[in-house]
Amino acid sequence: MVVEQLYTSCLAQGAYFIQSEGEAAIIDPLREYKPYLDLAAKNNAKIKYIFETHFHADFVSGHLDLAKHTGAEIIFGPNATTDFKSTIATYNQEFKVGKLTIKVLHTPGHTLESSTFLLLDENNKPHCIFTGDTLFIGDVGRPDLAIKSDLTQEDLAGMLFDSLRNKIMTLPDDVIVYPAHGAGSACGKNMSKETFDTLGNQKKTNYALANISKTAFIKELTTGILPAPQYFAKNAQLNKTGYDNYDTVTSKGTKALTVNDAKHLVQTNHAIILDVRKPQEFAAEHIPNSLFIGIDGQFAPWVGALITDLKQAIILVTPNGREEETVMRLSRVGYDNCIGFIDGGVDAWKHAGNTTSSILSITADEFSGKLSNSTIDVLDVRKPGEYESSHLCSVNSNPLDFITDWKDSLSKEKEYHIHCAGGYRSMIAASILKRNGYEKLVDVAGGFGAIQKTNAKIVTTACKTEEAKKAQTKTSFFQRLFSKKL
Repeated sequence: MVVEQLYTSCLAQGAYFIQSEGEAAIIDPLREYKPYLDLAAKNNAKIKYIFETHFHADFVSGHLDLAKHTGAEIIFGPNATTDFKSTIATYNQEFKVGKLTIKVLHTPGHTLESSTFLLLDENNKPHCIFTGDTLFIGDVGRPDLAIKSDLTQEDLAGMLFDSLRNKIMTLPDDVIVYPAHGAGSACGKNMSKETFDTLGNQKKTNYALANISKTAFIKELTTGILPAPQYFAKNAQLNKTGYDNYDTVTSKGTKALTVNDAKHLVQTNHAIILDVRKPQEFAAEHIPNSLFIGIDGQFAPWVGALITDLKQAIILVTPNGREEETVMRLSRVGYDNCIGFIDGGVDAWKHAGNTTSSILSITADEFSGKLSNSTIDVLDVRKPGEYESSHLCSVNSNPLDFITDWKDSLSKEKEYHIHCAGGYRSMIAASILKRNGYEKLVDVAGGFGAIQKTNAKIVTTACKTEEAKKAQTKTSFFQRLFSKKL
């Protein structure tokens, strides 16, 4: 018996390979299918089944291309419907993989079709569960992502309470829990950095499995959920209805373009230039009006959160040799209209006689000095939880996740100093603001991590008391956001 977790850190996602007696199953595969073919070949196994725990919202799964290349059967749990050939399993239906058995446990709550797959070993003993987004390590899935459901998030949270207690917590304590996500995913609130655990330990440490009432569970689960990124519903729909062939997407996206080709496509196809180099390389020199989202970070989730149209034509500026990787990572979140990369990047742009742009980046010490000697405007673009934990005095929260909602409230006459935790998100924010006509932008290199090592005044109890006095005249970011939408 082989059970292997394939964990992808930038998506905080776990796919799984199961093998016995020359037969294999894949659970929750990513878009690129070749790694699973290679793994099967390495184990001298044929992929028989592709199991999907639910219609994933945060990535486009690889079930269609993988099935095409292997002939494997795609399995969803009860309540699922697809526009492509698949098997919709019934509750407790069993599938054989060599000497192993995979049993379908319908566990609705995260979504209506969410299912947990119980793996029974050669002796029919429960070995592990693949829980998808039903049960994470330290958390459970958010209950607000069901596709076209008339149910409220409270209804789904109640279903999840019942699923956990009636379907999962009745299993032996030594069963291993293999979830679809870990820390960093937006599919839950407080996931652990660990990627698997025993069910017995989760019963002791996971708040959602504690001895609490259904009412208390629902309240806890539905409190403090941040709005889902805009691409979630679109990815879930693609997983349900189908998507473009991965090889076609890769071939189109890795086409080398001349500078003149790129200029023409920007004008005629309304393409955007996406620069995925390092933050400080972008700051020093970049193609005017290009968008920065670095490949060496949580690239795909930020693309999904900030580029609102999945069909947006994209031209890449990448580090040399990382063109195919970038196209692959775009495809993981459904951005299949990458139409090529600028051959030679920024250097080719300059050699063709074009001007470049830059963003001023200063050290944390320089920033601290300016902060203490004068009044400056600062944008903290970290997530709300990071901001609440610790922040600069008299600086409001402006999360990058919601930059579309707050960018137009800024003044183009003012200079803004931008920081995040380490310098990645602040450069994304700066590039977006610059594309929208803001020129007086200063990035703080190293972000809040570096700022904390300076003399800058971080929020203390006294500072919080002073801020509380101003509460009547100030509103939080979320109050501003939701009052605006109302």
